[in-house]
Amino acid sequence: MQYTRLGNSGLRISRIALGCMSFGDTSSGFNQWALGEEDAQPFFEKSVELGITFWDTANVYSLGSSEEIVGRAITTYSRREDIVLATKVHFPMHAGPGGSGLSRKAIMENIDASLKRLGTDYVDLYQIHRFDPNTPVEETMEALNDVVRSGKARYIGASAMWAWQFSKMQYTARLNGWSTFVSMQDEYNLVMREEEREMFGLLADQGVGAIPFSPLAKGRVCRPWGQSTARMETDPVGKRYDQDADAPIVDAVQAIAEARGVPMAQVALAWVLSKPVISAPIVGPTKLSHLTDAVAALDLELTGDEVASLEEHYAPHIPRSF
Repeated sequence: MQYTRLGNSGLRISRIALGCMSFGDTSSGFNQWALGEEDAQPFFEKSVELGITFWDTANVYSLGSSEEIVGRAITTYSRREDIVLATKVHFPMHAGPGGSGLSRKAIMENIDASLKRLGTDYVDLYQIHRFDPNTPVEETMEALNDVVRSGKARYIGASAMWAWQFSKMQYTARLNGWSTFVSMQDEYNLVMREEEREMFGLLADQGVGAIPFSPLAKGRVCRPWGQSTARMETDPVGKRYDQDADAPIVDAVQAIAEARGVPMAQVALAWVLSKPVISAPIVGPTKLSHLTDAVAALDLELTGDEVASLEEHYAPHIPRSF
């Protein structure tokens, strides 16, 4: 395993992050492809064995059960001080006034609820899951600063928003001497590269590390074009990766993988890891091979010609609605 700092912060993380949206109680209705607690255990054990110490979840994943499973797994397979634990806040957890969004009430209520589910006194990285247009930026950033100052979070991060929104929040925090974001969790993979237009330049300038989700496009770049999985058929996010214009990119991944004698996932992830602003892509495994392939990608160095063949067919995509 390789380790790096998260952006310009002093936080040391594994270069592969364990995405825990894959684990949870399906009765919550959040997703139907999540693995229950018993089935999830080998993934935590394998992560510790491989040195994957950066674990990412969210309060909304399976409506809290993912956090509960992650918290118990830390005690079973590791020690709290050996895991860099991240969770998120924003999406609805209940219908009350503090059940969603980024108001002071919501942030203070939800950090306490997350800590209780995780069975810990603090998280290492507390992330806003989206931008909240209904709450003043000053209110959100001051509340996040208070979470850090209280010791309930060590660092703060953001996820999935427009570059101008992220810049506004960072500027507001700096203007007031509050904690600033050290990470951006954004969607980035071979078939969705829109973050290169503005966000990545901003992150590099601000010393913020990217920890992209869906680095394998929900598995679309891991198998020949036309093949599908149960998750891709049921996950509404995964269905966004079915644009025929992306087929040549997947074909290029397949060609390089066959020439190298490695799985397609290693090629696609090695490309993500090669980008300077990337601190650690988040891999959400449902098979143990997903973890071993991710770690193997760290040692796969693509040639200039291979990178060019992976990038030459990219077609601009309509930006996601945040």
